[in-house]
This record gives sequence, structure tokens and C-alpha cells, in this order.
Amino acid sequence: MKVCVVTLFEGLVSAVTEHGVLSRAVERGLVSVDTVDPRAFATDVHRTVDDRPYGGGPGMVMRVEPLRTAIAHARRRVGGETPKTIYLGAAGKPLTHEIAARLACEPALVLVSGRYEGVDQRLLDAEVDEELSIGDYVLSGGELAAMVLIDAVVRLLPGALGNAESAVSDSFVDGLLDWPHYTRPEAVDFGDGEAVAVPEVLLGGNHAVIERWRRQQALGRTWERRPELLEGLMLSDEDRQLLSEYQAAKA
Repeated sequence: MKVCVVTLFEGLVSAVTEHGVLSRAVERGLVSVDTVDPRAFATDVHRTVDDRPYGGGPGMVMRVEPLRTAIAHARRRVGGETPKTIYLGAAGKPLTHEIAARLACEPALVLVSGRYEGVDQRLLDAEVDEELSIGDYVLSGGELAAMVLIDAVVRLLPGALGNAESAVSDSFVDGLLDWPHYTRPEAVDFGDGEAVAVPEVLLGGNHAVIERWRRQQALGRTWERRPELLEGLMLSDEDRQLLSEYQAAKA
């Protein structure tokens, strides 16, 4: 996969490829992440990329030119005739696992990071395929959102993770939150004199029982923390029984 981010702050984006999973994915040749600065295509002496909004109001708006030229340059960088172009902004659709999985099938992506009050709407209408947001809040720019999107997509590429099953068992893959995880030591004292032990079910070695417990925990956690996620799921009779048992235990 080839990714190019159109941004006024190239240094922010380059940091995402220097650590962890993304760093290894770059080293393995699974993905390349490049940047293009719209200021490089500004035609005035001050390299201006923004101007005051029509109709008045606070802040500045990114101009169609040179942003349009920067996007065209980014498309040439990643190759292909029509690489998917995505704008990261607060008004976009919420980024979900399903969207990340879909984008992971794309050979190339151009990510446009907005700044100031936003981008001239005519540019978005003409040049952008999709607008995405990473949450119901406002950031200073789209770079952090672009980095989140890149991480969410790249970790789904075959070979990106050390263990491919990690991506399969993540939260949201099947619409549920992940179950709780534990590791050594078997008991931990947090200073109150009482050791907190790992749930006994995980120590018995009965994998069928463990899988049932994990499924129940995933269902229960989702019910407690993100109940709206359950509304769109087709739960099996067994799932409903597991959830009912979890709810009864919490009552």
C-alpha cells in the first residue's frame, strides 16, 4: 500500500512510521507513507495557503489552490489513476473498524489534513471521495486523525502484525468490545494487602470453557460500556444466554 498525506506539517506525520507496528510494516515493504506540503505549490511570495472566509466570521479557510495542486501531486506520488482521496475533518463520518478494513484493501490512499477553520467546500466536493472523523471533538488539524487512520488500516495488512490472530480478535472486529486480558504473575498485590488473582477459568486449560468465558465477557463489557453496539448485531441464542447470565451476575 502507498499512502500520501497532504499536510502543512510534514514532520508530524513522519513520526507515525518511526515506531511499533507501522515502523515494522515500512521496513517489510508492506506500506510506504509520504507527505506533500501545499505551501510548496503556493504562487505568492508569502506561500499563502489560506484566506478569510466569505460571509465573515473567525479564523481562516484553506484555499482551493494550492491545495488542489498538492492533491494532484500526491496522487502521482502513490501511483494509479484514481487513488482514493480522503479528507480528515470533524464533519466526516466516524471512523470504524469496517471502514478501516475496507480501506486496507485499497492499493493507495491520499489523505488530506485540514487546518484553520477548514477547507473551501468546493475543493472537497470536487477532489475528495470520502470525509472521515475520529471522534466528536475538534483537533487543531487533520494530521493526528490521518495518523490514527493509517495505524488502523496498516495493522490490518497481511504480515503487519507479529501474530495475524491479533487483528482477528481485536475489539469491534465482530462488533463487540474485547474481553479482559491477564498475564503473569498469577496474583498481584496493589498495596492493600489483598492479592488480586487471575480469573480461575483462565488457569484450568479447558479451551472450550475459556472461549465461552471470553465470549461472555465481550458481550457483557459491550452491554455495560457501549450498549448501542449490541443493537446492530444478530446475536445467537447462545450469545443471548451468555449475556443473560452476565447481567444476572451483575444484578
